Amino acid sequence: MASTRDKDEAEPQRGYWRWSKQDFLPEESFQSWNNYVSALSQTRLRFKDRLLARSDDATETEELKKQSEHDMKRCLNWWDLIWFGFGAVIGAGIFVLTGQQAHDSAGPAIVLSYVASGFSAMLSVFCYTEFAVEVPSAGGSFAYLRVELGDFVAFITAGNILLESVIGSAAVARSWTSYFTSLLNRPKNSLCIKTNLKEGYNLLDPIASVVLVIASAITIISTRKTSVLNWIASAINTAVIIFVIVAGFLHADTSNLTPFLPYGAKGVFKAAAILYFAYGGFDSIATMAEETKNPSRDIPIGLVGSMSMITVIYCLMALSLSMMQKYTEIDTGAAFSVAFQNVGMKWAKYVVAFGALKGMTTVLLVARLSQARYITHIARCHMIPPWFALVHPKTGTPINATLLITIASATIAFFTGLDVLSSLISVSALFVFMMISAALLVRRYYVRGVTPRENLIKLVIFLVLIIASSIGISAYWGLRPNGWIGYTVTVPIWFLATLGMQLFLTQQRVPRVWGVPLVPWVPSLSIATNVFLMGSLEYDAFIRFGVCTVVMLIYYFFFGLHATYDMAHPQEKLPSKVEYTEHKK
Repeated sequence: MASTRDKDEAEPQRGYWRWSKQDFLPEESFQSWNNYVSALSQTRLRFKDRLLARSDDATETEELKKQSEHDMKRCLNWWDLIWFGFGAVIGAGIFVLTGQQAHDSAGPAIVLSYVASGFSAMLSVFCYTEFAVEVPSAGGSFAYLRVELGDFVAFITAGNILLESVIGSAAVARSWTSYFTSLLNRPKNSLCIKTNLKEGYNLLDPIASVVLVIASAITIISTRKTSVLNWIASAINTAVIIFVIVAGFLHADTSNLTPFLPYGAKGVFKAAAILYFAYGGFDSIATMAEETKNPSRDIPIGLVGSMSMITVIYCLMALSLSMMQKYTEIDTGAAFSVAFQNVGMKWAKYVVAFGALKGMTTVLLVARLSQARYITHIARCHMIPPWFALVHPKTGTPINATLLITIASATIAFFTGLDVLSSLISVSALFVFMMISAALLVRRYYVRGVTPRENLIKLVIFLVLIIASSIGISAYWGLRPNGWIGYTVTVPIWFLATLGMQLFLTQQRVPRVWGVPLVPWVPSLSIATNVFLMGSLEYDAFIRFGVCTVVMLIYYFFFGLHATYDMAHPQEKLPSKVEYTEHKK
């Protein structure tokens, strides 16, 4: 009897634009109501299976790609990825957050805040890079978590990060309209349509929606052309940043750096927690692995290289602002524009606004690319209809997935005000970064069928202690920021758990090409820093995170659990010992 895979391969190619039931409800459990009811009766058993079941590298990088029917075009190299890193990360945040946090939290020590948040981001970058090289899939963090922690964890985390991405794109598009208004020297909100709707939703923004649609249209046409456009826009933005840095140092007054720590160490770390979001977006590069010519070489250069340079740029910009103007006089709304005006360069505010506008344009471009690829891989697993996994044969891009993410974000951007969107900043991104670091420790220290049960128990205990002590450190900082007694308990527990993992466990896998250095210390420190920064967020962010997680659970039980590709296509996998031997070689 022919296997399912043979049948799939023998099946003739169908047209891209199609609307058959098979493209939206493909699995046997949804072919009839009776079968659906039968599937629901097996939920308990299948839920247990999904909690314990995991994918593998070959499934994520080879088998699931067949669900897209056509491959994405490999047209990117390390140079493209570095510029994508610049485009994804450097937006309006550096121009807005720097002034706010220098004035309110850190003073001239804002440069140390950028160093601290950049260090934390770099730890996550290392973990992402190893996964992206070992599992070069368009699914990014979703694929990595599926391999190491299973479908259930992967779906919940990916669902949250996608929701965060939709809201984030809508917020950036709204900001684009605000900066465009400033560039035209027009009154605030003058380009919006005023209505009688509820406050926060009464200013309709067609420009934000149009910008999102245009960015999506560009990414649909060609990934390569999008990369070229990103080069140009990022190069212009970089020129503006260089101008800001050089002009700032030329008008510097070192007396403005005194006192350097007006708010103490507490202010430095408080600002670092907020400034961490200025580094967000680097995970976008990992989702482009299937379109990279040489992932094992290009992804490490693109990720680590771009983030290293961005950290230096951010520190220099923060230092130039602190030396141009006393921290107490920094304007929290338009820090660089007002600073240049005070030194006699009134025209520079238009340069700053133009740079911020270009930065947000590249952020939207790269976000369209990465979010669509997240959607594509989730659809490949049939956790959402596989129609969204299809790759167009001519463009080599996932048009359906791009349309889904564009319609969602453009609708939200059209109706929802920037203040409402800004209040929805959640713990999703930091939660995923923390989970990736934990998954990396699991990957290094556990191989199914090879690792002894007692070592697995030790690994679980050490991981629980690392995460629990990190939560304790974050909670104590929030409750008693000037205290120290709590740290005498939580910090040693974290240190001893990490040390115990190094001394009492043997690494089961050796990275084939590029690996995180100093394991388990770097991933463990990444967990601690991400949890620490999560603890600095507002209470409402955790409420939204909880609500979204519950919604994801309901969807998973009633659809994702039954429609998943693995449940309908059980695959014969190589014995774990063979996989283990290949990794050791």
